[in-house]
Amino acid sequence: MDGLTLSTSDLTARPAQPHAVVIGAGFGGLAAAIRLGARGYRVTLLEKLDAPGGRASVFRQDGFTFDAGPTILTAPFLLEELWRLCGRDMADDVTLKPVSPFYRIRFHDGATFDCTGDPNAMREEVRRLSPTDVDGYERFMRLSETTCRVGFEELGSVPFGSLTDMARVAPDLVRFGGHRSVYSVVSKFIKDERLRIVFSFHPLLIGGNPFSASAIYTLIPYLERQWGVHFAMGGTGAVVRGLVNLIQGQGNTIRYNQEVSQIVVTDGRARGVGMASGETIAADIVVSNADSAWTYRHLLSPTVRRRWTNRRLDRARYSMGLFLWYFGTNRRYDDVAHHTILLGPRYRELLRDIFKRKVLAKDFSLYLHRPTATDPSLAPDGCDAFYVLSPVPNLSGDTDWRSAAEPYRQAIASHLSDTLLPDLENHVVTSRMMTPLDFQDRLCAWQGAAFGLEPVLLQSAWFRPHNRSEDIDGLYLVGAGTHPGAGVPGVLSSAKVLDRVVPHAAAR
Repeated sequence: MDGLTLSTSDLTARPAQPHAVVIGAGFGGLAAAIRLGARGYRVTLLEKLDAPGGRASVFRQDGFTFDAGPTILTAPFLLEELWRLCGRDMADDVTLKPVSPFYRIRFHDGATFDCTGDPNAMREEVRRLSPTDVDGYERFMRLSETTCRVGFEELGSVPFGSLTDMARVAPDLVRFGGHRSVYSVVSKFIKDERLRIVFSFHPLLIGGNPFSASAIYTLIPYLERQWGVHFAMGGTGAVVRGLVNLIQGQGNTIRYNQEVSQIVVTDGRARGVGMASGETIAADIVVSNADSAWTYRHLLSPTVRRRWTNRRLDRARYSMGLFLWYFGTNRRYDDVAHHTILLGPRYRELLRDIFKRKVLAKDFSLYLHRPTATDPSLAPDGCDAFYVLSPVPNLSGDTDWRSAAEPYRQAIASHLSDTLLPDLENHVVTSRMMTPLDFQDRLCAWQGAAFGLEPVLLQSAWFRPHNRSEDIDGLYLVGAGTHPGAGVPGVLSSAKVLDRVVPHAAAR
C-alpha cells in the first residue's frame, strides 16, 4: 500500500483548495465532512454502501421504515452545531421530539422502573423500589453531574495526543473512580440490586460491560437528564438525510458504492486512497470513519504502522456483538413504551458469558425499540414497527450465526409474546435480521464488534487510537473506535476534535 503511487496528473489536477477524503458516511464521517467543509476544504466522502448512515442506515420494506442502528439521540446541541456551521437552523430540516420515559426497564419478575429527566419523578421511582436508597441515589447523581461536566463537556472534544494530556486529567480520573468499574461505583451509593442494574447498564449503550467499563461512564445518567432523550421524526435516517444535504450545500461530494481498499502512504504521509475499483483519489488529508481496527489492519500496510501493529490489535479488547431483529406487526401495541429494556434472569453472569466466555447463552436481556409510539408514519395505518436488540458475543467466540440466527430469533419472539407483545408470532408481517456477521461483512467491524474497542480505562482517551494518527501524517480518525468513543454524542464529538488537530485550509 505504501508502494502505490499517485500519477502526476492526479497531483497537478487538484485545485488550490486543499482536498480532504473522508472514508465512510456514518455519523462520524458526515460530521467530519461538514466540519472540514466549514474549514475551507474541498471534501469527497466515500461510502461503501449504496446509501449514507453506516450503522445509522435505514431499511424500508413492506411499507415499514426501520432505523438500522442508533435510535437514542442525546446532547442534540452537537447536531445543532453542524447546522450552524453551514448557516442553517436544524429545526428547519429535522424535528426532534423528546421521549418520556427515556426507557422503561422491565425486570424479569415483571416489575418496572421508568427512567425520566424529572428529578422528582426519579426520586419517587427509586423510593418505590427501595426507600433506603434515595439519599444514595441523590449522591450518585451529583457524582454523575460532575463526571459529565469534566468527562464530556470539558474533555469530550479535546484530543489526547500525548501522555502529558493523559497526565493532566489523571487527578480527575482518580477522583471519579475511573480506575473502577461503573457497577462498583454505583454500588458504593446504591444497595438494592435492581437499582444497581438501573444505574449501571448504560455502558452497554456504547459497547461496554458495566463490570469492567471505566466509571467515567457514570456520566451518562446526568447527560440524559441534562439534555434529554430525543427521537427524530421520520426516524434517525431523517438526521442522516439532513447532514447529507448540508454537505451537498457546501458544494462537496458524496459517492456511494465506493469501497476504499487502501490508504495511499508516501514518505510516511497519507496522500490519498486506492479504491476497490482500481481508481486512485489524491488528497491532502484522509479522514477514516471506518472502524479503527479495520482501518489500521486492512487499509494500511504493516510497513507503515509502528503503534497499531497487528499484534497490538489482536491483543486489544473489543465490544460485544449485536443480534437485531427488525419486524413489523399488523396490529398496534399501544401500552408498550418507545424504549423498553427487558432484563433476563441473570445480569452479571450473562455479561460474563457475552464479554469473557464468548458463548451464546440461552437466556438474554433485550432492548425493544417501538418508534411508532412517537411517529406512527413509520408503519402502515394500524401497524407497529419494532426492532429488538440482544447483546451477544462478538466473532471471537465460536457461534455459527448462519445456523444460530433463526433459532435465536424464534426464542426472542416467544419471550416477547410471553411478556410485552401478546400473540406476537401471529401478527408479524415483515421481518429481517442482523448478526455480528453482518457487522463484519457489511460494516467492516473487526470481529463483528458493534462498537469497536471495548471502553475500559486502558483503551480510553490517550490509550485509544488517536484522532490524529500516531503512525501516519495527514491521517485522522473519527467514529466509535477513536476518542472519545461510541454512541452518537461520542462519535459526533470525535469529529469536533478535528477542529483542534486538522489545520485550517487557509493555513496549509
